Parts: sequence; C-alpha cells; structure tokens
Amino acid sequence: MRRFGLIGRDISYSFSPGYFKTKFETLGLADCSYEIFDLSEIDKFPEILSGRPLSGLNVTIPYKTAICSFLDYLDPDAAEIGAVNTIRFTDAGLKGYNTDVTGFMNSLSPLLLPADQAALILGTGGAAQAIAYGLTKLGIHYRFVSRSPAEGDLSYDDLDSVLLKSFQILINCTPLGTYPQVHTFPPIPFKALTRNHLLYDLIYNPELTAFLQAGQQAGARIKNGLEMLHLQAEASWEIWNREAEI
Repeated sequence: MRRFGLIGRDISYSFSPGYFKTKFETLGLADCSYEIFDLSEIDKFPEILSGRPLSGLNVTIPYKTAICSFLDYLDPDAAEIGAVNTIRFTDAGLKGYNTDVTGFMNSLSPLLLPADQAALILGTGGAAQAIAYGLTKLGIHYRFVSRSPAEGDLSYDDLDSVLLKSFQILINCTPLGTYPQVHTFPPIPFKALTRNHLLYDLIYNPELTAFLQAGQQAGARIKNGLEMLHLQAEASWEIWNREAEI
C-alpha cells in the first residue's frame, strides 16, 4: 500500500481525503490510501512516522511553519517562504515543498486586471507567507494586515476608505468564516469596497463566506479557495510521484 495523509489540528472538515479517494478510484489505484492525522500539537509528528510507512503528506493549519524543523530538506521555494504544505519521503529523508504558491498563482492570475497592482494580505500565518511569495512573483505589491502587526505591517484599525483605494486586492488568509463559524469575518471596512476590488478567500467551506458576500454586494470580483486547493493537491501528487531525488 502507498499511504498518504494530512496533518493539522481540528481538520475533520478537510476536503483532502475525499478528493484523493476519488482520484485514486478514478485512476484505479487500489493500493493507495489517504487519511487525516489530527495532531493536538506539532511535537506529536514523530509518532506518525513510527507507524506504518508513509509515501507522502500534506500539511495544513496551524503547522505549515512549525513542520519545517522536523524536515531534512526544503525545496528552495519552501525555504524562501518559510512554510511547507507537502512532504515527500525520499531515501535521503523528508523533503518539504510548498504547492500553495503554485495553486494560488494559477487560481488568481485569470482574475487580474491591469489596475490590480497592490494587495492586502489578511493574516500572517504559513498560508499568508505563501500568498506573499506568489504575489511577489506576479509583480504585485502587498502589505500584511494583522491583529498584532509586526514592524511594517498594518493593523485592522489602519484600514479605511482612503487606504483601500490604493489596494485593489484583499486576500483572507485567516480562518475567520470557516464552517461552522460562518458568520465571522476579518474586521475590514466593507462599506469602502467597490467594483474595482478583488476579494480572494482561501476558505472553501462555505463556498460563499461572509467576507466574499460583502465583496459580491459591492460588485467586486470574488474567488474562494477551492480551485487553489485542487491545484495544490495536484501539484502535491506530482511531487509524490517524481523519480527518486533528494
């Protein structure tokens, strides 16, 4: 058996097991399985490795950054981002990759207009770091927004209608709005949104978050994270099936 899985915390809602189960059935891969490893803390990660052999893992919140210290190698993109969402098991050890950036860039690019030159990234976790890396590759300026801003970041109190005129893209990288807390959302001045804005939410459950609903009501372009998840999952599968490498 080739055994794959997902590590994270409180992730029973994840789409990944169903996605890969369907993929394995479609491809006739009866020897493949995918399971959830719900860890209360990242220090329990070695316990997973002590069980039956694994062929590959995905990593989700809140461990995309913390997992790096448990790995033997990092792909250059993952090292630059400082976050991992895919682990490949090699003869030389565990190697971390970040396919979030690939999924995000390929999902966002078709929505972009020439005027989309700057973005606000809501949140500063591992997913947000991948989004920032992707925006840089796309040539889009960005600022982080946080409840506890580091130097150079913005706080939610800094956001007003004047500032939002300068940032056409707003990307929710927080868990606010995720099922079952569907009525929560980042505290931005939604009344300042216009049809010139693009709201992108990494959340995919529910399909239309409160954050995206506000953008839709303002006439803005909106996109949830489902396509990004599909794209990053396919990129993970490609990595797991590569020829031997370090």
